[in-house]
Amino acid sequence: MEKRYIIGIDQSTQGTKALLFDREGHLLRRTDLPHRQIVNEKGWVSHDLNEIYRNTVQTVKTLVAESGVAPEEIAGIGISNQRETTAIWDKVTGEPLEEAIVWQCGRASGIAQEIAEQGHAEEIREATGLQLSAYFPAAKMAWLLRNGGEERQKRAADGELCLGTIDSWLVYKLTGDHAFKTDFSNASRTQLFNLKTLAWDEKICEMFGIPACALARVCDSDAVYGTTTMEGLFSEPVPICGVLGDSHAALFGQGCLKPGMIKATYGTGSSLMMNIGDKPIQSSHGVVTSLAWGRGGKVDYVLEGNLNYTGAVITWLKDDLKLISSAKETEGLAREANPADRTYLVPAFTGLGAPYWDEKATASISGITRTTGKAEVVKAALDCIAYQITDLVRAMEQDTGMRIEELRVDGGPTRNGYLMQFQSDITNKRVNIPDAEELSGIGAAYMAGISAGVYDLEKLAGNMKRSVYEPKMDDEIREKKYAGWKKAVDGVLSK
Repeated sequence: MEKRYIIGIDQSTQGTKALLFDREGHLLRRTDLPHRQIVNEKGWVSHDLNEIYRNTVQTVKTLVAESGVAPEEIAGIGISNQRETTAIWDKVTGEPLEEAIVWQCGRASGIAQEIAEQGHAEEIREATGLQLSAYFPAAKMAWLLRNGGEERQKRAADGELCLGTIDSWLVYKLTGDHAFKTDFSNASRTQLFNLKTLAWDEKICEMFGIPACALARVCDSDAVYGTTTMEGLFSEPVPICGVLGDSHAALFGQGCLKPGMIKATYGTGSSLMMNIGDKPIQSSHGVVTSLAWGRGGKVDYVLEGNLNYTGAVITWLKDDLKLISSAKETEGLAREANPADRTYLVPAFTGLGAPYWDEKATASISGITRTTGKAEVVKAALDCIAYQITDLVRAMEQDTGMRIEELRVDGGPTRNGYLMQFQSDITNKRVNIPDAEELSGIGAAYMAGISAGVYDLEKLAGNMKRSVYEPKMDDEIREKKYAGWKKAVDGVLSK
């Protein structure tokens, strides 16, 4: 039977999706399952690793069953994953020793601070491209080892434990030989991977107290990671032949394959990522350098900025302030708001990420007048998403000296017409939105399909229809609004 279908698995912060693609790269069907967001009294955020694995298997089984496609027709599987979420498990039994620490969780901030006080921050940034922060897995891994005491630390040093990100957890659980592997994109986000040597940096591992033998083998993103029966679904094991962090997968799915191409993924948080080619550029404007992917033995680099609260701001409006009952209401309210209102919302609920890197910053609403009402607050919440993206676009232009003409975007908030027009206006860039919504899953599937010989990269480019927003705002108004945003941010910074 001809193998002509590819499955993309997108394991994200909120849930797990399985997507089925035909031999032309068109999305035919998707299924998804949510998983629990485990938040304790300290505000620590965790995920149940076994729940994530079970959901991954179930979504694929449901997808194949509902599609009518024979399991024997599946040529390969690609995985995209929530990055920085960090796991620890027994290398022999495969049992987790703790719940995964979610990327949003700041419980390891004391460890990052400790290493900063030892004077290692700049050395770490130069080697890994990343600002020293508990956002990244290195500090989270250190916390997991310390939390388990001396016995756990000894077991890790003896090679009995696995410390990894969600991609390596799924690859380990899905493959018949329990392959412990990760790809270049995920490795580059751990704060333990040297961007120049393209290997785990043993000196930095030592700083964090992490044995390199507890880390996964790093592979090209289009490598064959092993084969899986998906718990008996496939009579012939199917190769897992594409693995990417979710933002990198979206960059690939968006077709940002040349230096200077840039995309923004709007989700719970957001990632802005710019392809900078085959040589790293060290940022001096608050963004970080990572690897885009490895393909065919070669790597590409990216500049990236991460934001903790973008789509999550809308959730806050709905669940905590009760100002709206659904995200769909925000567009209408923003259009009703007084356009002259100068309310600014700075969503530093857990500090500010790029380009400020201030974990002690606190959120604020400023510029309120007597006429500010619900519509104006909702408008300020949408605006703050666009302002944060603009901070990153401007930083990347300064770092690279490149003039960015177009911003390719994806994620649920891109359906909000008000937000997309304001994003175009405040960045002064064309905003390009594909009709497809599952860019992370698409990118992982495309990577796997090319690896499996099902897809041709050049032919995939024409698969998506796109809509475009052009900037309409007067330059003087744009700069005045943006200056107001910068003033509001200055008011919440702890430094």
